[in-house]
Amino acid sequence: MAFIKVCGMTDARAVTAALAAGVDAIGFVFAASVRRVTPEQAAVLAQPARGKVLCVAVTLHPDAALLQEIFTQFRPDVLQTDAEDLQSIALPANVAAWPVLRGLPSGEMADCLQPGQRLLFEGPRSGTGRVADWSAARALAAGHALILAGGLSPANVAEAIAAVQPFGVDVSSGVEESPGRKSPALIDSFVSRVRAAFVSRSGSGEH
Repeated sequence: MAFIKVCGMTDARAVTAALAAGVDAIGFVFAASVRRVTPEQAAVLAQPARGKVLCVAVTLHPDAALLQEIFTQFRPDVLQTDAEDLQSIALPANVAAWPVLRGLPSGEMADCLQPGQRLLFEGPRSGTGRVADWSAARALAAGHALILAGGLSPANVAEAIAAVQPFGVDVSSGVEESPGRKSPALIDSFVSRVRAAFVSRSGSGEH
């Protein structure tokens, strides 16, 4: 079964389109980006999605004040941030953590990952449309519930799924009609192609 996240929600139109397409998670960016929203804005945008999909707070090296705002005002289901950030963050009991990796972990970072843990594998820099290292992602996907991000679009997501064999996929700039503005048609196309690729993978016996 395909797990699909659409990230970088900035308006109600994008949220409506993602829900209509049947995604599993939507992301709100609280780091420097054309997609950045405030916790208050995210809370309003996420209202129709509550209880239907996971609402994910996406950060990068957040400070304590921002985290407090996110947890109290937005109330995410998941905090997604670089793996090293999580070592110093005390998460509320009802918030899950998705560590973000951009390459194969080593040393202490590798020791922190649990078998089967859900994590996000990203390109070198989030939100830039740059494709992640698919070979490294595949190695991690063998032992973890890896969500592949980084430069995915309707045009390449089937190839990415075949190459990496991930648990799920995450898209942002690849379904935009202009920077920060999602296209409902592209969201629908992306979701359809992901589902078809997972059906094909299941039929080939690859899991």
